[in-house]
Order: sequence, then C-alpha cells, then structure tokens
Amino acid sequence: MAETDKKKTRPVIIGISFIVAIVVFIWGYNFLRSKNLFNKEIVYYASYQKINGLIKANPVVINGLRVGQVKNVYFNPDLSGNIMVSMMLSTDFPIPNNSVARIFSSDLMGSKAIELVLGNSPTILMEGDTLQSSVEGGLMEEVNAQMQPIKKKAEDLLGSIDTLVIAFQSIFNEQARTNIKESFQNIELTFANLQRTSSNIDTLVVEESSRISDILINMDSLTTALNANKGNIQNIITNFEIISDSLANSEIPGTFARINLALDEMSSILAKIDSGDGTLGKLMNDDSLYLELNRSASALDSLLLDVRKNPKRYVRFSLF
Repeated sequence: MAETDKKKTRPVIIGISFIVAIVVFIWGYNFLRSKNLFNKEIVYYASYQKINGLIKANPVVINGLRVGQVKNVYFNPDLSGNIMVSMMLSTDFPIPNNSVARIFSSDLMGSKAIELVLGNSPTILMEGDTLQSSVEGGLMEEVNAQMQPIKKKAEDLLGSIDTLVIAFQSIFNEQARTNIKESFQNIELTFANLQRTSSNIDTLVVEESSRISDILINMDSLTTALNANKGNIQNIITNFEIISDSLANSEIPGTFARINLALDEMSSILAKIDSGDGTLGKLMNDDSLYLELNRSASALDSLLLDVRKNPKRYVRFSLF
C-alpha cells in the first residue's frame, strides 16, 4: 500500500519540481534583464530622430537613480523615419507631463541611457503617454562644439597675421629700410648728445659744487635768521595791520571830497580869470594896464635921470 502511494505522489513531485524550475528560470532570466516580476511596471514612450546607439535594456534614470529600462526600440509606424522608444519603469514616482526623456552617455565607453528630466507641470503622466525627447550631443559633436570657437579664433588670427605680413611687405621696402636705418642713426646721435650733455652736467656740478654748497649754507643761514627774527617779523606784520586799520578808520573819503571841492572852486576861479572877470582877470587879459605901467616906468626912469643930472633943480641946500 505504501509503495502504491509512493508511485502516485512521485509524478506530482516531479510536476511540482518542473513548475518550480520553470518559475525559477523565468525569474532568473528577468532578474538578469533587470525585470522584477513582483512589481507593477509602467510603460512610457518617446519619439526620437536619432538615438545614438540606444538599445534594449539600457537603463532609465531619474536624478541618477535607476528606475527602469528601455523595453523596445522600433521605427514609428507612421513611416516618418522617427524612432520610438518604449520605457518600462518600476517606480510609482509621479512624473510631470512636461518632463523630457534625454538620451545621454552614461560612461566613458559611450554606453547610452535615458534620463528623465522632471518638469514642473502639476499634470502627471499616465501609463502609455509619450514624453518630450532630446538627445545629448556625442563626443565628436561636443568636441566640435568646443573646438569651433577656437577654430574661428585661429582663422581670424591667421587672417590677421596674413594682413600683418602684407603690411610689413608694403612698408619695409627699400626706401622704408633706408629711412629706418637713418632713423636709427639719428637715434644713436641723439643718445651720444645726451651722453655728452650728461657729462657736461656732471662736470658743471663738480665744478660748481662749492658754490652750490655756499648757496645752501646761505639759504640755511637765511632760514635760521628768519626763524630767529620770527617775533620781529610778527610785530612788523602786526604794525602793518594796525596802520591798515587806522587808514581804514580815517576820514580819507571826506578829505578827498574836500580836495575835489577845492579843485572845483580853483577851476571856477581860473575860468573866470581866463574869461577876464574881476580885477585879476582884467589884469591878465587887458594889456592897457601893462602899457600904463610901462609908460609910468619910462616916466619914472626919465625923472630919476633928470634928478641925477640936475639935482639942484629938485633939492636945495641952505646952511643959513
């Protein structure tokens, strides 16, 4: 009876073992593909013009954390040539509908991955929705983008050098070289003259050093004397201030006013004299008085002459 039971349970055990082996195989296969059979997976889509080597099972990350993988890559059925990428996410993290699925290089070997750059929209994506997409430039594109400004600068520099060479060729002709040679000769003569002038100055300083010393001594003595007589100089300045104050307080304006009045009166008197008014004016302007005086002087002279010649006529002496 026991042997019969063993024969009946043996196929059951074998079947259960086979089923367990199949489950373990499926689980292990999905585990190696980074799939979790016990978590719900959400599928999103993105459309790209090019994917730069993205393949199935490449990771999908959010802020560096792996949240899923690329499920499939295929051409868009609308025959536009765009490539559709389905992403299978094993997270329930809410993703705004303006988020961007950006393909980037995840390591130095150029392995590709998709980064979900989260947006700020309050609307959350639903399963099966299509995200906005972008593609990070490849290494060659990045190098070209970085080298482009350097290339442009190098081209501009070469153009400037070429222009400079042409300018040098046009400037440094035979006549220009001759002029430059003459200019250098003139510069050499100028330096020679400067050297001679410097030598003359040195000689003059040496020869006149005693006089310069005497001048400095005299200046020092003058400074000492001024310092010693600082009190007297201050007194002189004070006296000048007193005199200035006295002049400012004196009645100089009134004095000048009286002088001006006297000058005006003198001018009036002179004007009257010049016009012949008054005795002095008539004396100055009428020559009749002069003629009378002249005749009187002539008569007096004749009288004196007659007195000398005939004194007895005018003077009589009588002793008794």
